Amino acid sequence: MGEVREVAAPFVMPGPSGGAVRDRLRHLSAGDEEVLRLVGDLLGTLAARDLRVRCAAGLEHDGERWAERKRTLTQDSSSRWAGAITKATHDQWALARRGQLAHIQSLQAGVRTIAHRLSLPVGEKGSKHAPGGYRTRQEWFAKSRRLHLLSDRLRAARADREVGVVHVVRGGKRLLNTRHHLKAAQLTEPQWRQRWQAERRFLQADGESGKRFGNETIRVTPGGEVSIKLPAPLAHLANAPHGRYVLAATVRFAHRGEQWRDRVTAHRAVAYRIHEDTVRGRWYLTASWTIPPVKSVPLDAARANGLIGVDTNADHLAAWRLDEHGNPVGEPLRFGYDLTGTAGHRDAQVRHALIRLLHWAKRNDLSIAVEDLDFAADKTREKHGRRKRFRKLISGMPVSKLRARLVGMAAELGITVVAVDPAYTSKWGAQHWQKPLTGKNRKPTRHDAAAVAIGRRALGHPIRMGAPPRPLRHWGRTAPPPHDQSDRAGHRTVQAGTGTPGREGNRPRIPGPRTRSVRAGRGANAVDQNAQHRSERSAEHESWQQESLRSVTRNGSLFL
Repeated sequence: MGEVREVAAPFVMPGPSGGAVRDRLRHLSAGDEEVLRLVGDLLGTLAARDLRVRCAAGLEHDGERWAERKRTLTQDSSSRWAGAITKATHDQWALARRGQLAHIQSLQAGVRTIAHRLSLPVGEKGSKHAPGGYRTRQEWFAKSRRLHLLSDRLRAARADREVGVVHVVRGGKRLLNTRHHLKAAQLTEPQWRQRWQAERRFLQADGESGKRFGNETIRVTPGGEVSIKLPAPLAHLANAPHGRYVLAATVRFAHRGEQWRDRVTAHRAVAYRIHEDTVRGRWYLTASWTIPPVKSVPLDAARANGLIGVDTNADHLAAWRLDEHGNPVGEPLRFGYDLTGTAGHRDAQVRHALIRLLHWAKRNDLSIAVEDLDFAADKTREKHGRRKRFRKLISGMPVSKLRARLVGMAAELGITVVAVDPAYTSKWGAQHWQKPLTGKNRKPTRHDAAAVAIGRRALGHPIRMGAPPRPLRHWGRTAPPPHDQSDRAGHRTVQAGTGTPGREGNRPRIPGPRTRSVRAGRGANAVDQNAQHRSERSAEHESWQQESLRSVTRNGSLFL
């Protein structure tokens, strides 16, 4: 039997570190679109050149080289545009480094799994915690070749990481590879070229606190007027003083518009990004800002009124409400979503499921408990072998996106989110809660039971103990209905706490349908153990006298 790993303690998830809103630039003139494309293409060329310099520097890059890059870009644009480009380049290089590390970890997991399975005899069965040998000699031979392939890839990736080499494509590697599969993507070469140029443009500026409306480069007034500080080579296109170009379109942020307006009115930093959607033929402006870290709600306060345990699945969220003692309350609920189709459709499905869950929690003033899931180590195809359907199921679960959206949306409604260790929640929930919670009119699933396990772990209660008590059986009869038990709605199998006054006293006699025939004084010595004829009690050793036997002989039988 395998050892049970140590379970991490639950914690309150911190709130979002920033916010972002987006609106469409409506009623742009042809001249406005032309200016935006010219500015974006120029700055995109400078960004590609700066990224090449940053990648060539590798791990030897320092503050002096950063300043040199910025001085070089300032000559062809402006100081603020150069600052925005160099910061975006640095962020892109850092993101590539994190992706490189994740790729190395995935290769290491694949190499370990294949090496372990190759060391086992062909056909040997695996256990629940470790895979077995390969099924056939042909599969063993194919995997031995794949082991050499992955080992070479791992060696090359490690060598690149040691010297600081990263592989970055401005515009996206996926879109670049689409150029070789235009027919499968249902695109023509001009359509692909238009999309490629739009992705490589650079039209974003970081905010500055204390400056007018929070941004000097891309400025948006509280009324929605958008103006851009043109780079030096395009200053002749300005239609406003100080080398600025004012767009004919205005923006109006319907979502979080008050927050954005409060920031720009107070001249607090707001970053902007302008991009073109070539499929729809529209231009959009995105505003973003950082939120200072706030002190999270204590864990005890989040547990005060109970909470809602949520189990994340491939097509739905299974939720069950629990009180502060860890007892399931009411009926389980499901919030389904469909993860097929486009990315926009999937994102809308996730948001719709989360908002229904959050509204339910808001109505009952409850916190939400979720699993701190991470399938990074489980998505390698070497771990699950031929189970392609299961691998696809795990890869399709939007764990990180769902968690990020849940935290952000919960913060807007003032709902606390508690994260718990996902170890054994599904297994122990089905083992200890699914059957006790099953009734005549309720058939909880394994996912519903897992939601109860998640909620109990978030409340600090053990999962494998504290299952609902079974009905008390007395002389073949089950416990009476709730309102026919002692203390009215109480249950006679519930024990009082050690600090409850009178817990050892006699049970009060309450007139009712089950006590009307009990005479007065009945049970007066119920709590006096010495008065009971039980083993190891003094009553057993009191003096007593056996009554005389009365025997009657009838047909040779003896009757007492």
